[in-house]
Amino acid sequence: MTEKFHTITAPGVRLVLDLEVGHIRAFEVEAGGRTLTPLHTAPWVEDKAVTGDPEIPPNLKYLSGDFFCAPFATSDVENTIGHGWPANAPWEVLDMEERGDRTTARYVLTKPVMGARVTKEITLRGGHPFAYQRHTFDGGHGRVSAASHGMTRFSGKGRLSFSPKAYADIPSLAQETDPARGRSLFKVPARFTDLSQLPFADGSTVDLRNYPLADGHEDFLMLVEAKGSALGWAAALRSPEDDIMLSLKNPADYPVTFLWFSNGGRYYAPWSSRHKGVLGIEEGRAWSAYGHKASIEENELSRSGVPTWVDLRGSVSLSHAVGGIPRPTGWGEVTAIAAGDGVLRLTGDDGSVVEYPYDPGFIGVR
Repeated sequence: MTEKFHTITAPGVRLVLDLEVGHIRAFEVEAGGRTLTPLHTAPWVEDKAVTGDPEIPPNLKYLSGDFFCAPFATSDVENTIGHGWPANAPWEVLDMEERGDRTTARYVLTKPVMGARVTKEITLRGGHPFAYQRHTFDGGHGRVSAASHGMTRFSGKGRLSFSPKAYADIPSLAQETDPARGRSLFKVPARFTDLSQLPFADGSTVDLRNYPLADGHEDFLMLVEAKGSALGWAAALRSPEDDIMLSLKNPADYPVTFLWFSNGGRYYAPWSSRHKGVLGIEEGRAWSAYGHKASIEENELSRSGVPTWVDLRGSVSLSHAVGGIPRPTGWGEVTAIAAGDGVLRLTGDDGSVVEYPYDPGFIGVR
């Protein structure tokens, strides 16, 4: 690898990929006379005390933006690192193609995943406030879980909205169990269908859609897409930033969404209580946070018909789009998102509608 970063641009949009780990280090959208930065980068990515520590895995040293995981969470089948080689090993530039206002860059992972060659394709289009991402496995064996690990950060209050979900599920193990190292607040395990009634361990409930839920906590849950959902989406309206971070998916690719609440609840390095206001919106194909082995074996989700792994025989691709738009005047939340002919149509809580250029064919949902 001869360069650390690779930059892609199209009119009004710019993306920087960290080739050392495949994370999106920067993503910028020009809209409304300003530059939107909807994705999060950890505060320690340039801290030599962190980046030079051999005990800290690469995906944590350079934690940023959005990155691909295969497997998702614990790697307990193949001898790799948590979240797998795609989030921890170098990527090489294959080519970059510019056609009109469209730029597509392709990359290859320098390590195989279960024997598969993994390629990353990112497309930017002029006037489209999105980064279109596709990851393809070729020539592997067995099964692997996967996720696209997007993150945003709130400097103050915000509001979350989602495409219809069947239910929310909190796994059986809290993120932090030692009070000397951190604090988790969610009841574990738990399942609920009313997103306004997320249960805490102390018996109280909070509205999942309001951010922040609390101060000083580290927690995780899974949202399962409702059956028949055509377009899976999540919208994070950030009030002080006056913008909306968007995550768009084909539910056939990613049938679940993981939410990682990281708000100062880890006390040890490199977190050191400084990772605050962060929300991971992670589109997944995995059995919660239970790891590779649990996801590829029969589990509660797979028994209900929800796929929790990728079959690596032949060639298989997963696609996802992340983006950011200015918050329309008066909006307190997004109430609906639909894809039309070349546009993404968003409805706000005041009933008004905005449209943005959008390529539904990239993620295979119209």
